[in-house]
Amino acid sequence: MTTTVKLPTTLEMTLRQHCAVSGESISDVIRVALEAHLSAAAENTTASPWSLGVGYFGRFAGPADLADTYREARGSVWDEVAQGKSNRRTPRSR
Repeated sequence: MTTTVKLPTTLEMTLRQHCAVSGESISDVIRVALEAHLSAAAENTTASPWSLGVGYFGRFAGPADLADTYREARGSVWDEVAQGKSNRRTPRSR
């Protein structure tokens, strides 16, 4: 495949100087750079959901039985509010 790439003047000059010194062709240098860029991008997009979130799993966990006892916890908070024992703000205490 043949394609045209428009480069800024300074980048073109740097590329030509590099190729003159190294003896590589412009096509080879661009091909290697493009392969490196695309393989790095592929590595970043293949991360699994687990590997992306492993540092957060369980980090902000509450009590282990929260799913079973949330009604009790909610009820005890409202009981404290009703008895005036809570330091929490109620909707009316603004």
